[in-house]
Amino acid sequence: MLVRRVAAAVFALALLYPLAGLFVPVGPWHWDGAIALDAVRVSLSLTAIAMLVVVGLGTPMALYVARAPAGERLWWQAILLISVLLPPLALGILLSLAFGPHAIGALLQRTGLRMTNTPLAFVVTQVYVSIGYYVLAAVAALEGVPKSLEVQGGLLGHDRWSVFCRITFPIARLGLAVALSLAWVRALTEFGAVVITAYYPAGVPVAIWTSLENFGLPAVMPLLVIFLVTALPLPWLLHVLAQRRLSRA
Repeated sequence: MLVRRVAAAVFALALLYPLAGLFVPVGPWHWDGAIALDAVRVSLSLTAIAMLVVVGLGTPMALYVARAPAGERLWWQAILLISVLLPPLALGILLSLAFGPHAIGALLQRTGLRMTNTPLAFVVTQVYVSIGYYVLAAVAALEGVPKSLEVQGGLLGHDRWSVFCRITFPIARLGLAVALSLAWVRALTEFGAVVITAYYPAGVPVAIWTSLENFGLPAVMPLLVIFLVTALPLPWLLHVLAQRRLSRA
């Protein structure tokens, strides 16, 4: 038992070892407050908007997939996996073409909406890269809700919305929160697709890249710390809470 525990500890230390890079001397850190604060503002505000869209569109889809017959559910999940498995750079190029001037982009431009280097392009890209993660994780959470309870709620006179609010959501809420945290991190940390469709306004990943190219590691380190602080705590905490709940069940 002791040997296995030591081996697990060595594995964990090796897994966390890259964080030691935060303490490697790279010279005096260069803090450009204007660039950093603007990048954080862009990332947090636009990612929050993207998450509203993801939850608003993804939750009904997840509920439908979770309650669909087994064969149909398999096909929907296969479609959702395509969006998850697409390489980010390829997705960015495909989005720029699909929403470009030779496709639906021409119609959007007539209404004053531009799908390149705008907040709208940023949000749409984040929705595309993250919604598949949210829906698949939400399906898993909703599948854990006993259908018999929902049926009983309907027999007691509750409509579908009332059943969801009173029965489905309370039981699945932690799993849905974990799904949201996965989508949040996926969207917040996206670089490959966003740099193609929305190089401007620059979020934190793009700001890190441009700072690295222009000023080197001393300018990157403060942004990197901010990036980790904004991306890691939420999913980490929700996962811990989910595991604690499962261990008590």
